[in-house]
Amino acid sequence: MPLRSVLVVLTLLLPVFAYAQWTNHYPRVDGYGHHVYLEGYELPVLNAGPMDPAPSPDGEAIAFSAKGWLWVMDLESGNARRVTESGGMDSRPEWSPDSRDIVFIRDSGDELHIVMVDASSGEERVLVDVDVINLDPVFSPDGQYVYYSSAESGPLELWRVSLDTLHREQVTTSDSLRHRPLKRRPLILSEDILLLYLNKYDGRDFIEVHNTLTNTTTKLLEDRLTAQADMSLSPDRKFLAYTWPYDGGHELRLLSLAAPDTSVLLTRSLGMPLSPAFSHDGEWIYFAESNDNHRTELKRISARGGPVETIDINEMNWGARTGTVRIESNVDGQAAPVRMNVIDENGHPIIPDVGAIHSEGQHGRVFFYSDGAIELTAPVGDVTISAVQGFETPEVVETVAVRRNETGTVTLDLESVWDASANGWYSSDNHFHVNYGGTYRMAPDDIVPELEGEGLDVAYPLLANLHHRFLQEELWGWSYDKGPIIEFGQEVRSHFLGHVEQLGSGELFWPWIWGPGYQVYGTDDRTNATVLRHAREHGGLGGYVHPVDIPDPLTPETAGSVPIGLVADAVLGEIDIIEVACLWTDEIGTAAVWHEVLNIGVPLAASAGSDVMNDYFRTMTIGATRVYVRPDGELTSESFLKALKEGKSFVSTGPMMEISVAGQGPGGVVEANSGSVAWTATVHSALPFEKLEIFVNGNVLETLDGNAEAGSKEYQGTIEVPEGGWITARVTGENIGWPALNSSLFAETSPVWFGEIGSMDAAAARQSAQTLLMLLDVAEEDLKAGYGNTPIPNLLGHFGKARARLEELAGQ
Repeated sequence: MPLRSVLVVLTLLLPVFAYAQWTNHYPRVDGYGHHVYLEGYELPVLNAGPMDPAPSPDGEAIAFSAKGWLWVMDLESGNARRVTESGGMDSRPEWSPDSRDIVFIRDSGDELHIVMVDASSGEERVLVDVDVINLDPVFSPDGQYVYYSSAESGPLELWRVSLDTLHREQVTTSDSLRHRPLKRRPLILSEDILLLYLNKYDGRDFIEVHNTLTNTTTKLLEDRLTAQADMSLSPDRKFLAYTWPYDGGHELRLLSLAAPDTSVLLTRSLGMPLSPAFSHDGEWIYFAESNDNHRTELKRISARGGPVETIDINEMNWGARTGTVRIESNVDGQAAPVRMNVIDENGHPIIPDVGAIHSEGQHGRVFFYSDGAIELTAPVGDVTISAVQGFETPEVVETVAVRRNETGTVTLDLESVWDASANGWYSSDNHFHVNYGGTYRMAPDDIVPELEGEGLDVAYPLLANLHHRFLQEELWGWSYDKGPIIEFGQEVRSHFLGHVEQLGSGELFWPWIWGPGYQVYGTDDRTNATVLRHAREHGGLGGYVHPVDIPDPLTPETAGSVPIGLVADAVLGEIDIIEVACLWTDEIGTAAVWHEVLNIGVPLAASAGSDVMNDYFRTMTIGATRVYVRPDGELTSESFLKALKEGKSFVSTGPMMEISVAGQGPGGVVEANSGSVAWTATVHSALPFEKLEIFVNGNVLETLDGNAEAGSKEYQGTIEVPEGGWITARVTGENIGWPALNSSLFAETSPVWFGEIGSMDAAAARQSAQTLLMLLDVAEEDLKAGYGNTPIPNLLGHFGKARARLEELAGQ
């Protein structure tokens, strides 16, 4: 069986191709393909409010993380004091049995180490500094060991470290790396013999009990993709409180370990009851949850059920002198929203008291958005402030001194390299997700400040499934037009055939999922073309998203990287748009397939989307990859989609560009056989770029040097107009910093056509038809292997029609 067919079952929870195209700052975990899910669901988060509550065994205090440090709150007074002050982000505290020490995770932005601190003196001791992912430390009942999760041996397994000698030993192992185990949150049931923990592998998530003496494991609970699942053991070790997802949000539930097949619902929320923790006497369960301002709050509920109580923190004592800095931001002389990063002298992120906080993986920076003015509290000393707005402004960096009990003001003056909208070009992210199992619960209009800070004019968040859970169907039809235009689209996921989207459609498509690997609809004989036709029939556009994840998919050995359904659907003219630029995939590889399709006369327009999950802490920005469209007249959702379909666009991960061939821009037509005509191109970029390439019918006509500095650069040349086909321009380069967040700089225009839209150069069409036939052969082989003995006459008939068309073009 082809490798792709085998892997589809193992990766059915994930987008089709599983390697993000940005840098992972944290070491990868063996056997875990989609690192963004590991970082989004399993790693600690940063918030201005209290997270990770840990009641002390003596019942006098609660430790928690906030603003990236650890704090201890006296339960009687409600006053909290800071107990760590490092440059790292400290989280997930757990007390020693004698309530003297706290063990926790220290996140440097590249590594996660296990550290212990004396809660009174603040004296620290590093317990585990192996440069791999280390998570969820907890003391053994006798206080002699700390158990934790670590990828030291490759996959995430459970380990323990001796507090006496710092000797580390692995506690659990797995049957096979095929299971890509991810074990975390160890809880000790019986004096180091029985361990309770979360285990995630093969697309399934479990709560398991492991007997270290007999090396046997018992499963208590099972589900799929339990984002933000967490749990706490009662002091008498009889009950388990755990958070678990359902279709509409998350639940906090309670079960008896003696009878784990039944549980009791304690509270259900559209938000997320995160990090449950029993009180010292087992009477209360504390947890954290984000409010409407995305600041986490400390809450509790009786173990017997009842109303949820919010625990107010009376005072937060920093244990150091602090001051306030007011940051004002201007773009081209006008107050304007921006994306911002602020760090103190130790490199510790300084964040606002409200609003969603994010951390991007390409450059490893925590960021948030300001509407043009924001005030931050920070320790006395220098803070460094960085800001950008979208792709149009180079990064501005300022350092300012914070003085004790004073409010200082700094103004950031950003300048655009180009005003796209003033020149008729409007930018959009056509593929991202507002909520997708992260720690925030975002309302649709919560993204408006982020769109404004990224200079986006249009946004199409997509509704999608999280495995068997269909998320936020009620948002279909919601729209916003009081600033940036926001409308919901839909991502439909036959993981086996490839993911497709519909934009501007009046109706959802059902089912959202099907094909091999799914428990329901797994044998459906349905093409992706049914989704694409549905979009057109209901007034919208349909296209493939994150198609290709490697730079050269056009060989028999690499053809399996192309979605199974894409070639047949493209050849038969079923696709309106293709996501050439996406954070998850490779722009060069996707464009290679796109060029082959253009060569056979299919006017497939370039689109782009970030595929960001915006409720994650660890995520990129909306618009990190985007499409610019030039509509006729006023910008509306209708004019935008019309221009997108007509190919009046370019896609980008940073650079912006304009091209004109004999006076025609993208989507336009130059008279065929009109001799030598002039072309011009202008590239506007907030970062230096390496080169500009001119493609004619898939071949590079000319390669020109890029720009060694931020700004605009003009190019010009001539071309002998062929009898048919197309021309595009492409910019590439290295990503050396903000505002770009993709692994590299890339931009390419949709084609300018020769003669008529969809015209062909005979030789190019013949060669591309042969290449596409090879891709179709590989896809059909995988199709048959994946469905096995299941009859699929509809799919095979669809492929047969595409084959006949390609054979005609190839002259066979």
